[in-house]
Amino acid sequence: MTNLKNIKLSMLDLVAVREGGTVAEALAIALQTARHAESLGFTRYWLAEHHNMAGIASSATAVLVGHIAGGTHHIRVGSGGIMLPNHAPLVVAEAFGTLAELYPGRIDLGLGRAPGTDRATMRALRRDRVETEQDFPRDVAELQRLLGPAQPGPGIVAMPGQNTHVPIWLLGSSLFSAQLAAERGLPYAFAAHFAPRLLHQALDLYKNRFRPSKQLAKPYAIVGVPLIAAPTDAEAEFLASSTYQRVLGILSGDRQRLQAPVANFMEQLHPQERAAIGDFLAAAVIGGPVKVGAGLQALAQSTQANEFMLVCDIFEPPLRLRSLDIAAAVCAA
Repeated sequence: MTNLKNIKLSMLDLVAVREGGTVAEALAIALQTARHAESLGFTRYWLAEHHNMAGIASSATAVLVGHIAGGTHHIRVGSGGIMLPNHAPLVVAEAFGTLAELYPGRIDLGLGRAPGTDRATMRALRRDRVETEQDFPRDVAELQRLLGPAQPGPGIVAMPGQNTHVPIWLLGSSLFSAQLAAERGLPYAFAAHFAPRLLHQALDLYKNRFRPSKQLAKPYAIVGVPLIAAPTDAEAEFLASSTYQRVLGILSGDRQRLQAPVANFMEQLHPQERAAIGDFLAAAVIGGPVKVGAGLQALAQSTQANEFMLVCDIFEPPLRLRSLDIAAAVCAA
């Protein structure tokens, strides 16, 4: 049986703007949460790039990475991820190269191949650029070159960026990035926090086809895990209703700010809505300490992941920190 003590814990933050709150408050909560995660011994704290969403304040991801890194001491900080269709590789290399010079040995560059938004917003970000399937592998290779050692002869140089060797991670919710990460010998993070259906298939593909590289000698996999922990199962289920409301908004196209919990929320929904939320959150771990421990143990056993990246959408910030405390305690027990 996999020992939870061997699983590293990290956190992915969408920087949710709460109903009745402000963006400034959401940013302050993110820094407070990162400091708490660091005090618990978490390995890394990543920020996710999303655009044109009223309830998420992490659109300027590189700026936030710098803010969090500057307000913490040793925890790794990075992107989970930068959505490459929205950016020229040189711009990404210069931004993360700068961060790497400011916070040596602490910056991660997670890359995704989805735009992380709607098509109209994607056009606003990159104007008239037309995407092809080969763009993402080509852009990843360009970033590896720009962040790597100097090349002989003339060419474009990322400055800052060159020779920083910022670790590149590939993120995904399908088999495409798993295959690419295996071919390039890169670490891989699967987004089971919102798309768990292909979790095991993607991890198997990644591990079976992995080729060692200068960056990584053997496969290294992170699994995104929705987490709602509380002293009792009943309280955890109540707090999780904020997440259920967020997921229902995503599925119905009615995105809102993070809502306060609602008693018996799932019971008020149509069975099809409950089923859709359940599919979205199939990898979620929700409950009191015993249930959380069992859930994380089962996920560790079935995935053989090296690291869990927790996504914890709880309306009250102190209860969010308490949820992280419970997860850290059950993994250390």
